[in-house]
Amino acid sequence: MSELITAELVDLDLSAETKSEAARSLAGRMVSAGRVTDLDGFLADVAAREAQMPTGLDGGIGIPHCRSEHVAAPTLAFGRSRRGIDFGAADGPADLVFLIAAPAGADDDHLTILSSLARRLMDPGFTDALRAEADPAVAAALIRGEDAPATAPEPEDAPEEKAAGPTTEQAAEPFRIVAVTSCPTGIAHTYMAAESLEAAARTQGVVLDVETQGSAGFERLDPGVIAAADAVIWAHDVDVREKGRFAGKPVVDTGVKAGINRPAELIAEARAKAGRGEISGIAEDGAGQADGSAGSSGHFGVRLRTYLMSGVSYMVPFVAAGGLLIALSFAIGGYEIAGAKSVADHFVWGEAASWAALLNQIGTAAFGFLVPVLAGYIAYGMADRPALVPGFVGGAIALTVDAGFLGGLVAGLLAGAAVMAIQRVKVHPTLRGIMPVLVIPLLASIAVGFLMFIVVGKPIASLQKALTDWLNGLSGSNAVILGVVLGLMMCFDMGGPLNKVAYAFAVGGLADPTPGSLKVMAAVMAAGMVPPLAMALATTLRRSLFTRTERENGRAAWVLGASFITEGAIPFAAADPLRVIPSVMAGGAVTGALSMAFGCTLRAPHGGVFVVPLIGEPFLYLLAIAVGTAVSTALVVALKGMRRAPDSNAHVDDGSAVTVAA
Repeated sequence: MSELITAELVDLDLSAETKSEAARSLAGRMVSAGRVTDLDGFLADVAAREAQMPTGLDGGIGIPHCRSEHVAAPTLAFGRSRRGIDFGAADGPADLVFLIAAPAGADDDHLTILSSLARRLMDPGFTDALRAEADPAVAAALIRGEDAPATAPEPEDAPEEKAAGPTTEQAAEPFRIVAVTSCPTGIAHTYMAAESLEAAARTQGVVLDVETQGSAGFERLDPGVIAAADAVIWAHDVDVREKGRFAGKPVVDTGVKAGINRPAELIAEARAKAGRGEISGIAEDGAGQADGSAGSSGHFGVRLRTYLMSGVSYMVPFVAAGGLLIALSFAIGGYEIAGAKSVADHFVWGEAASWAALLNQIGTAAFGFLVPVLAGYIAYGMADRPALVPGFVGGAIALTVDAGFLGGLVAGLLAGAAVMAIQRVKVHPTLRGIMPVLVIPLLASIAVGFLMFIVVGKPIASLQKALTDWLNGLSGSNAVILGVVLGLMMCFDMGGPLNKVAYAFAVGGLADPTPGSLKVMAAVMAAGMVPPLAMALATTLRRSLFTRTERENGRAAWVLGASFITEGAIPFAAADPLRVIPSVMAGGAVTGALSMAFGCTLRAPHGGVFVVPLIGEPFLYLLAIAVGTAVSTALVVALKGMRRAPDSNAHVDDGSAVTVAA
């Protein structure tokens, strides 16, 4: 196994001034070491991860990281900056920067090493040693753990004067907390939050056990430890797995960065909840929410959106794989390949048509799961694992009665509601063990099956047919208006709820593709590419209107926009929403309208410019994107130019921003 970090991957005088420059500098060392195969592709993945959530941590630490198919082996690069680099931490810039690169399929051993580093970053002795070290080889050894600095003794080792006899405080049982930490990537924040909580608990005399639900899997807390706990802390950015284990406990439910930055406050809140006797709404089968969580505190509309997005997020990989396979099959064998005989009975190795038929039939098989997966995971989002079976059953029935995508939505909601209703029924303790694995799936499947077959299936099928006929009949001004609406939705919040609703509407049409639904998919992807491309072009044409950091983000936005990653424009919108958001919405509306007017079609749900050969009317499609990008660029430049001249109110020669009193 190659070393995770070597002296060649250490830069003790990192000259970068922005996080983009820092990532490029450290990633360049990875490329030179043969650890990264495509510099720009890897940096695009790093930027996409950074757009989800800043990776700066209190204490002067930056940990940009990602999983990427361009990483050959798990790798760490370390840079030390004299000036500090802004990674979005609340306490200021970072002088210690760790670029963590994990392959798309990193194994558990490597992820364990990465998690060990994340925990050690919470140790001041470790970070102080890195700040003082002058030899890159020694710094690399420190990071590998070969010569770790000594840490301070545990607090309980010191006070010998208390040994004379137990005081009232000593005689009392210590307060016990169990915690769960998790983050989307599962590489760094998960383990740093765990270490931070453990350190805060030691200083307060609290017994705390943590379950880290990271990329390397998770080792469940002992049921006895959970039973003995006085309170629970969830510091997570993805769903906590097997929530039912924590039923009947006070729960503090928060994000993973709060676990890193505010551990003492979370522990104090947990003690306060326990003191007040507050109990979470989690049922033993995992249903329900912790009091005060986003899932319980929002109004019905917020919860409904969360349920639907849960289903869509699990459906999208099936759409992506199936759609790209079908699109490739058409590129190789033409549209008539859809009617080919089964490759199980007829396949010729040297025949292109056979390979095209194989791709088409694999993609069609993947598409067959769209509606059941959508329904199953909508139900899962509502009522956890017991709802999976009735959700999938309801989705399969939706296909049987030709209710399609709409039927899957309704089936998932019905399955979740049925399970939640059954969970409210009080049962004898002896039956609780079989409820989530037998009784609830059985009864809920019967209920959902009856409703889908007998009550709502056919009406939904009629509505689905009417919607399909409407899409197929769209022409002229009606098609253009739909394109405008979809373009506005894609660009308003750039990856937020409205963007996801428009995208879900488009990919839902791919479950049973028609000419109209293929036009919708094309318009949605084209409009979603406009915001980052427009900001990239604007930062290139009028550099003086943007800060140095924005110009760095603009370079990354070229790749993100071309790849249909709308979130690449979020840093610009966050810094100047009143000028950026209206500008990109206007361009997105123009692109959506032109795409619909040109009759462009798309069978692939993602891919950006890389699937242009698979697009109907590809040159007109690119023209629609170019026109929308130009409109957004012109507007954002004009709106920013209406401010005072750059030398008087916004920028100085070195790219830093200064504020002028109003």
